[in-house]
Amino acid sequence: MTATATDVAAVLAGLTVVDLTQPLGPDTVLWPGAPKLAADDVITRDAHGYFARLVHVFEHAGTHFDAPIHMVEGAAPVEEVPASTLFLPVRCIDISGDIADDADAVLTAGQVHRHEAEHGPVPPGSAVFLRTGWETRNRDEAAYTGGADGLHFPGFGLESAELLVAGRGVVGLGIDTLGIDAGCAPEFPVHKKVSHPRGVWHVENLTNLSALPASGAWVFIGVPAIVGASGFPARVLALVP
Repeated sequence: MTATATDVAAVLAGLTVVDLTQPLGPDTVLWPGAPKLAADDVITRDAHGYFARLVHVFEHAGTHFDAPIHMVEGAAPVEEVPASTLFLPVRCIDISGDIADDADAVLTAGQVHRHEAEHGPVPPGSAVFLRTGWETRNRDEAAYTGGADGLHFPGFGLESAELLVAGRGVVGLGIDTLGIDAGCAPEFPVHKKVSHPRGVWHVENLTNLSALPASGAWVFIGVPAIVGASGFPARVLALVP
C-alpha cells in the first residue's frame, strides 16, 4: 500500500522537532586554539538595499559535522558524504548518570549491550548519539574543555566504537562534548582507527540530548555541501515521537 500525502501528514503531526544545535557566535566555546567566529557587514541596506555578512568560521566550530577526510587522507569530504546517511534513525545512549563528574569516562561495550538488552539491537544504517551530560557545561570554557589541566571530557571508548561501527554498521556517531574521542585519549583513536577509516561521520557539540528517547527518533544533519570541507557547522534536528 502506498502512503498518501494525508498519511504522511498524519505521521509528521505526531512528531516533535527537537533542535540539537548550539547557537554559534563569537562566544561559543571551541576546541582550544581554534579561531572564533567573526562576521563582517559587507553589504548594508543603506548602501546596497539589503543586508549580508561575510562570515569567517572554523570548519569544526560549535555543533558541527566531521567528514571522514577530517582524519583520513583521501577519504570523503563533506560534499561526498551520501545524503541518504544524513536523515536516519538515531539511538541515544545516556551515560550521564553513570559517569557523574568523571571527565575521563568513556562509553563501554558493556553499556552498549545493556542499552540493546532494554531497547533492542542498534540497527545498521542508523546513528548513535552519546549523552554524557557535558552539554550543561558548554558555556563555561574551563568546565567544558578541562581547563588548565589539559583536555578532559567524556567520549566513545575504542571497544564500544568498534562494536557500533564494525559490529552494528552504524553510519554516524554524535556526542554532547567537544569530540567523539575522550579528551584524555591520545591522538584521536576512534577517529583514526574506527570511524573515519570506515566512512563514518560525526556530529560534535550537540545539545538537548536529554529530549531524545533511547530509540524511536530520527535525526537530520543539515550540513552544507562545502566542496573539499573536512567538516562544517551544522543544524542538527531530531524528529521525536
